[in-house]
Amino acid sequence: MFINTFFDFFFVGTIVVIISLFTMMIQRIHLLMVLLCLEMIMLGLFFFSCSFFGYCGGSCYISFVLLSFSACEASVGLSLLVALIRSHGKDFISLFCGYSC
Repeated sequence: MFINTFFDFFFVGTIVVIISLFTMMIQRIHLLMVLLCLEMIMLGLFFFSCSFFGYCGGSCYISFVLLSFSACEASVGLSLLVALIRSHGKDFISLFCGYSC
């Protein structure tokens, strides 16, 4: 029973990461979509690390450190998105190309 749970979480984490990477490659124009894909990648890595450390007999505390770093990354990304929209009015990543101070 436990081994099936391990492979289920491992499979779900792997599928979430692959779909998020594919979506990020397709929807890389908007910064908000890239940030959402990064959050989904971190969620998939969280599933993967929970299943891996749970299967190896270790604790899942490292997974919670990963989850807290993910929350910090999300807050920094959201603040950068708000600053970009306030200054330029759009969230296109193409605004960064050729932009000089």
